[in-house]
Amino acid sequence: MKHNGKLALALHSLGHLALSQTPMTSEAIAAQNQTHPVVVRRVLGRLRAAGLLQSEKGHAGGWRLARPAAQISVADVYAAIDEPFLSLQLPKAPPECGIVAAMQTLVSAAMTEAEAVLHSHFARQSIADLAQAMQGHGHAAPEKPAFLPGDSPL
Repeated sequence: MKHNGKLALALHSLGHLALSQTPMTSEAIAAQNQTHPVVVRRVLGRLRAAGLLQSEKGHAGGWRLARPAAQISVADVYAAIDEPFLSLQLPKAPPECGIVAAMQTLVSAAMTEAEAVLHSHFARQSIADLAQAMQGHGHAAPEKPAFLPGDSPL
């Protein structure tokens, strides 16, 4: 299974934006995630296209939530990223191999079921919940680099 770094970057960024009273630049978000601002703009651009974020250019510009954090679910973010959280690569085999075909059917059904469970869980969690958990871990200052336990510093 792969780790979805885009989802982690999006959630980390949205958590900080929920706590921030002012817009945050791509550069500030990139510094928090130890990545390049272009990567941030690509990922957050998907969230803007989905209506979850707004961006403004200029001296006082940056990224901000498009609606209250309590009205943005993790499932909304997951859908905006539009990449499956789970994926599994099966071994290559000749097309006539019945075992690989059976494995693909079995694994595909399991992955579909697992994705549905993830979506259901994500739908019950909001960005406000995430921000509250971040505060509980001492992440009250969004301008400073900070990571949630288990986050990968993208």
